[in-house]
Amino acid sequence: MASKSLHLSESQFDRIVHQAVARIPPMFRRHLDNIVISVQRRPDPEMLDELGVPPGETLFGLYWGVPLTERSLIEPPLYPDTIYIFQEPLEQVCTTPEELREEIAITVVHELAHALGMSDAELDDLGFG
Repeated sequence: MASKSLHLSESQFDRIVHQAVARIPPMFRRHLDNIVISVQRRPDPEMLDELGVPPGETLFGLYWGVPLTERSLIEPPLYPDTIYIFQEPLEQVCTTPEELREEIAITVVHELAHALGMSDAELDDLGFG
């Protein structure tokens, strides 16, 4: 039998995002103070193209900003850093709210680590790849 994906309202999904963020290890969560978390239905095609995401693949999340390791004291960023969470792709792979919460927490940590200047290899070493 095929598994069913989730289809939540925006408010239900937002509630799960807040629950997921509350579960993030404090070593990461403390860095979220100056980062906006924005839920979008899906990444737009231009974004996927710009990032080189192959057709048929998508993103669960995206960090948009200037990593801490690349910031200048002389020229601070003009806009706040943002972590985008994409609702539809996450709902398509998760079959329970608990699974969704876990995947969102992993996605936020992954994108936050990019904000901190961590590589994918460093994330893998920490178990968040």
